[in-house]
Amino acid sequence: MVEHDALSATRDAYDAIAPTYARLFADALRERPLDRAALGVFAEVVRAGGRGRVADLGCGPGDITAHLAGLGLRVTGVDASPEMIRLARQAFPHLRFEVGSMAALDLADGTLDGVLARWSVIHTPPVELPVVLAEFHRVLAPGGHALVGFWASEGPSHPTQAFDHTVAPAHRWSPDHLAALLREAGLTEVARITREPEPTDRRQFQEVHLLARKTGTPRTGTP
Repeated sequence: MVEHDALSATRDAYDAIAPTYARLFADALRERPLDRAALGVFAEVVRAGGRGRVADLGCGPGDITAHLAGLGLRVTGVDASPEMIRLARQAFPHLRFEVGSMAALDLADGTLDGVLARWSVIHTPPVELPVVLAEFHRVLAPGGHALVGFWASEGPSHPTQAFDHTVAPAHRWSPDHLAALLREAGLTEVARITREPEPTDRRQFQEVHLLARKTGTPRTGTP
């Protein structure tokens, strides 16, 4: 199956490079103010609309998960790579990390206030992305938010584009096309942050964060 093969290939590839990846990206947010701003907005709307329970999907070695926890969220990191999860648990023993797939989360319906998928959907084959987005919708409570980060394709005429990723097969997305897929899954775009590549960036692709909201009235109450 396409999805199974892609998930297995991505898992095995990230297992193989996990220690190197963790070392290279340990301080990835320090020089990325727009990323910090996007995560800050995400944290604020999640805290305002619910109990602050979030899943960081494709969490890798856990640095972004820890950043979200520092912003006051009750966050669980999820990754398909067991080796990435081992490193995350070792680095951040006070946080929760689980091995899992974005397409089949071990969560009950409507239990999350936020879903973060930061540069993790890029490894999902385009034909499978609607399944993943439907899973985001399923686990989010009414009024919950999803923040999706990805590299943009070369204009509206290219809804998706495969590219040569260092670790595993990957795809770029037209922001408008991905926003439409979110909308079809029941998640309405409420904000978009784009960053043009710097001359020193290894990949000369526009970076995009889409913030989308599940329709419905946010729940209230204490944890």
